[in-house]
Amino acid sequence: MMLETMILPALIPALSDGLRGLFARFTQGKGAQPQNITEQIQLMQAQTERVKALAEMDSVSPNASAWVVNVRGVFRYAAVGSILIATIVGLVAGISETSQAMLLDMSGACMAFIIGERMYLGIKR
Repeated sequence: MMLETMILPALIPALSDGLRGLFARFTQGKGAQPQNITEQIQLMQAQTERVKALAEMDSVSPNASAWVVNVRGVFRYAAVGSILIATIVGLVAGISETSQAMLLDMSGACMAFIIGERMYLGIKR
């Protein structure tokens, strides 16, 4: 049970990255790269448009109240903090094992949200 629920999901990003690296080694990284300057420019324009669209989706309405903007900015981190505090309190209080497992899974996901990409890039080097 532990293999399917904890270990295997933790290994999937590393395995997929290894598989990508294997394909890149056989194709010398040329498979997904633009082949000429025109394709390079088109790719850069598409990436710029994508970032603009994401920024537009994430932007706040100009007539939004300041408190709405502040709550929106802190919401993710407040949720992560409350989950971590609930986990610590639950472990100290001695709640049931199933509840402990659920809180620990949620805390693991929160820590992956906070430091996951930095940790993965550090391991990748």
